[in-house]
Amino acid sequence: MDIRELQKIMQESGIVGAGGAGFPTYMKLTDKANTILLNCAECEPLLKLHRQLLERHAYDIMRTFHMIAETVGASEAIIGIKKSYVQTVNALRQHIEEFPEMRIHLLEEVYPMGDEVVLIYEATGRVVRPGGLPIEQGVAVFNVETVYNAYRAVEKKKPVTDKYISVVAEVTKPVTVRVPIGTPLDEVVAQAGEVTVKDPVYFVGGPMMGRIGTGSEPVTKTTNAILVLPKDHIIVTKKNRTSSIDLKRAASICCQCSTCTDLCPRNNLGHPIDPARFMRAASNMDFQDMNPYINASFCSSCGVCEMYSCPQSLAPRTLLADMKAGLRSKGVRPPQGVVPAPVQESREYRKVPEERLKGRLGLTRYDKEAPMDETLVPSRKVTILLSQHIGAPAKAIVKAGDTVTRGQMIAEPGEGLSVGIHASICGKVTEVTGRHIVIAAE
Repeated sequence: MDIRELQKIMQESGIVGAGGAGFPTYMKLTDKANTILLNCAECEPLLKLHRQLLERHAYDIMRTFHMIAETVGASEAIIGIKKSYVQTVNALRQHIEEFPEMRIHLLEEVYPMGDEVVLIYEATGRVVRPGGLPIEQGVAVFNVETVYNAYRAVEKKKPVTDKYISVVAEVTKPVTVRVPIGTPLDEVVAQAGEVTVKDPVYFVGGPMMGRIGTGSEPVTKTTNAILVLPKDHIIVTKKNRTSSIDLKRAASICCQCSTCTDLCPRNNLGHPIDPARFMRAASNMDFQDMNPYINASFCSSCGVCEMYSCPQSLAPRTLLADMKAGLRSKGVRPPQGVVPAPVQESREYRKVPEERLKGRLGLTRYDKEAPMDETLVPSRKVTILLSQHIGAPAKAIVKAGDTVTRGQMIAEPGEGLSVGIHASICGKVTEVTGRHIVIAAE
């Protein structure tokens, strides 16, 4: 199979990064990649689905990963996985000798190991420049579920119609389930037994980089986890804070300890993001030097500074995110051609242990087994968003009243960077807007 053929299959099958921002996978397929990297680091605490999926389907995923390496001409295929995922590592070792270009790279139990810039350095020793793309270093990174979706598209001719999601925390039966894309979050949570708190908050994604969601919002191709939390949990209260108040708190009590910068994963890799300088400048309304503001563009929003480092419980990540959004709205792009400083020798001693992170965030008691159930959960009604990925939204090709079958394309790729969208259930289209398509089951 050549690159263009595989690109077409992935684009038409709707394959995007199954987490994060959902970068369309077909655009990562290039002969510039001499190394491909499978990300099984479960970047955030409590997330479990990638290790579970890789253990359950090790051979199929490894064979597809090998096929991708052959297609792009990569000389090395690396599986980055935390050494604590013992059962998954054992499943990989049963087949690794069949793939001579493939190796397993064992990772430490630290956060944010799943950040692709951090993962690339850990697995290859290469540093992605600030604002740069992995392919500039000859690397393409794919997560586990993305490669599994590629396996289903190539081998089974099945597009992306469902999503694996871990439901954890304040539920009686934590579980990882498989649901149709567009299923309301309430229906997903219901698969995990009873909710054990009054007025629960759904935290969508990981505890560090996730967001507060609602029960009626639909599952997308990037929904990895739902943390059911009490409304007074520290993660929820931090997310509900007001930026204007956070800025005043910083002006009042920031002690200039620089711990936020000392523990910043990107700063330790030589990127010019400096949360301490930014906080000092922003809280004092100091505009003599604009670099602390401009360099906010290089923040990965991992949350270490805000959720772990700061002894005053200030909000550097949130304020940096506001600054990044403001720069984008004014058309200010990140500086180009920035050369990273040398990786700091102290980096090895400034990694954030995941156990300590869970303890500090009040998550240790939620770290329980969440067994994977691959039975597809039925849904009576789905709302499928036309934009579930970076790039242009897909264009609807069905109308209200049409009858569709599961796997049928209902929106074709838009112009530019885009992928197809498919019906996740059989039924009748009841609504089509510029934002979504609603399907009711027959």
